Amino acid sequence: MKSIVLNNELDAKIQFIDSPLPSANQEEVVVKIKAAALNHRDEWSRKGLYPNLKNGVILGSDGAGVVESVGADPHSYWIGKEVIINPAINWGTSQLAQSKDFEILGMPRNGTLAEYVSVPADRLHEKPAHLSWAEAGALPLAGLTAYRALVFQGQVKAGDKVLVTGIGGGVAQFAAQFALALGAEVYVSSSSDAKSAKALDLGISGVFNYKLETWTQEALEKTGGFDLIIDGAAGDTLNNLIAVAKPGGKIVFYGATMGNPGKLEARKIFWNQLKIMGSTMGSDQDFKEMLELVSSKKIRPVIDQVFPLHDAVEAFDRMKAGAQFGKIVLTP
Repeated sequence: MKSIVLNNELDAKIQFIDSPLPSANQEEVVVKIKAAALNHRDEWSRKGLYPNLKNGVILGSDGAGVVESVGADPHSYWIGKEVIINPAINWGTSQLAQSKDFEILGMPRNGTLAEYVSVPADRLHEKPAHLSWAEAGALPLAGLTAYRALVFQGQVKAGDKVLVTGIGGGVAQFAAQFALALGAEVYVSSSSDAKSAKALDLGISGVFNYKLETWTQEALEKTGGFDLIIDGAAGDTLNNLIAVAKPGGKIVFYGATMGNPGKLEARKIFWNQLKIMGSTMGSDQDFKEMLELVSSKKIRPVIDQVFPLHDAVEAFDRMKAGAQFGKIVLTP
């Protein structure tokens, strides 16, 4: 079968190759992939910035397809079903945090950037009927991450003023769409005029250019501050988020693409009774609830571009450049 594997001996760091067809043990099924999508962890793996990297592993965490075979009769119900794959493996029994055995599909175990993938049967869910294959393949990791940050950690409520930073990436666009579906008044930040215009098309109330020194003042004048902020950057920009949070507000960050902050405005945090919390992926309960929200509200992931699997380098380079608005999808 055709696949995309990590190979740090090449300039591109990834390779389009023939890999052996996967088989399923008693707890697994084999899924014929119809669509898969990129996440930043795929590009970080390519850059060597992810732990436990190993050449030859098939990348990819997002995927949707049709169950081809099962390892044991109890799972035969799935054969022929259109499914979406939950990439969070071994979350554990606590809703509060993942277990020490937690891992994500696509590294260190083979992932979805291939014609077939074997996964534990308990990772399968029926594909939401209103989604195309590309939309279904784009949903899992980023949708799960956004849902947990927004709903479980952020406890978003109808009427809340919500800021989602860095609109354009997968998690950010899902967080914005989910917040809108749940009745929040949603604002986003971006330095791109093109991405700002696309965000407004989603029903966003306003966009702030975070490159402008005056953006925090503008945000406060326009909104009075935010009840909830969803962020994937951290770094020194965290202090700007502290500045625009309402007293008693929450800041939830699911990534740190800008690294650790050089300083933290501790006085503003305690004086304004702010809650700052981290969020990673999500539990099995979060994934189930996320799919229910997507299905009931007929939410459709924003697709940036669809590439054939053999053009994976071009797809990865688009993510590296940060040019996308929405999810980058690959099809075998």
